[in-house]
Amino acid sequence: MCSSVIAMDKTKEIDWNNDLVDQLDWHWQNHFRPRLDGLTDDEYFWEPVPGCWSLRPRDQVDPAIALGSGEYALEYGWPEPTPPPVTTIAWRLGHLITGVLGARSASHFGTAPADPDTFAYSMTAAGALEQLDQAYANWTKGVRGLGLDGLARPCGPAEGPYAEYPLESLVLHINRETLHHGAEITLLRDLYRAKGTGNDGI
Repeated sequence: MCSSVIAMDKTKEIDWNNDLVDQLDWHWQNHFRPRLDGLTDDEYFWEPVPGCWSLRPRDQVDPAIALGSGEYALEYGWPEPTPPPVTTIAWRLGHLITGVLGARSASHFGTAPADPDTFAYSMTAAGALEQLDQAYANWTKGVRGLGLDGLARPCGPAEGPYAEYPLESLVLHINRETLHHGAEITLLRDLYRAKGTGNDGI
């Protein structure tokens, strides 16, 4: 029986589009996105330590590090300070929505522009989750439609020094980015829940 299973596996055609999306989508559907349900505005803006980068009313942000076009600006500087600031859930969601998912979908799949410099970041947790869901849906739909030729084509000028890399490399990069930022966001929710209980030292 074992040998027949092995033989069947060897002849199975690999669906790279499906496998690349599912690497991220399984985690998204079963862990990360459910952990964001019920996110409150207090959690969204919570600063676990002084000096965080966050999303703030524009008049409270140094114009030199202010991203976005709405009433609230996302604090961001490059190269980042040493040591880099701790960031809030609002900041990390904003980064995921624009710099990770949205800008790439716009560049490679023709979705609405999501330039971090001009994006209207949400002033509420609920609004940010709506933006996140749309950005994720756009990205995964685009990746599923690439086909082998699409995965193999160069990223092009939108990816700067990585222009000659195959788009498959970008997809893997976005998977890593989304997974690790998701872990950071869910950890911040855990810390917020634990604060004041005597279990966190905050």
